Amino acid sequence: MNEKLLIIDDETNVRTMMQLALRHVGYQVETATNGIEGLEKYGNGENFDLVIVDQRMPQMTGIEVQKAIFARNPKAKFILATAFGTIDLALEAIQAGAQDFLRKPFTAETLRAAVRTTLDREVEHHTAVPVGMVCKSFTRTTFNGYSFSSEEDHPDEQTGDFHCDFRVVGQGQDRIITVTLPAYLQELVKAHADLEQVPGGPRFWQALAEEYLADFLWTNASLPETPKLIIEDLTSALRNWIDSMLTVDLPSSHARS
Repeated sequence: MNEKLLIIDDETNVRTMMQLALRHVGYQVETATNGIEGLEKYGNGENFDLVIVDQRMPQMTGIEVQKAIFARNPKAKFILATAFGTIDLALEAIQAGAQDFLRKPFTAETLRAAVRTTLDREVEHHTAVPVGMVCKSFTRTTFNGYSFSSEEDHPDEQTGDFHCDFRVVGQGQDRIITVTLPAYLQELVKAHADLEQVPGGPRFWQALAEEYLADFLWTNASLPETPKLIIEDLTSALRNWIDSMLTVDLPSSHARS
């Protein structure tokens, strides 16, 4: 491997672990202790293939660092790592240019998989992220070395359940995962939103399924044991997501009288 990586992290033990784990498999690695030092080392980016940056650091956050680097080099590749992140932060990072989002603590295997996945992918501008958005086309999103993309959705006319298929690739695996929104869960969502119909129709349910899958990969850093995930309850995280979706302007005909 000839790829050269830059690690920016203010925690010495974490920085050292990442450096050793990546050098062990042949990567060239340089490190920096904060965003300012990292930007100085990065320069115009011609000497680095990938940057791994911690989110919570003094002086500059990881997202601020990646925005500065992306302004210098629109083809830069990033992985954002943090122990304090939420799924919303992960999506914000991806919108800002990150290709992957690692949740600390992570294993050396997860780190290496995320690095390899990011290096092998083309740089994409992720604007179709479901924070406060509806009716947008999907682009691939990546968490903990797993990328996923929407395949198809298929409502069950008999039961009213809504099924969404996603292709999930990462850490040597390539699987189709089906996320199911039972009919009763859809009614809970509409009751929470106080709407007869959700904005965007099927696209809303697809976005909700994507949010659920993203949260699973973010929390577990692994694929589910079976190829099916069922959303069984309207959790506080999903309620918060629904509320953010409803900040867009909706046709008045959707509201209950």
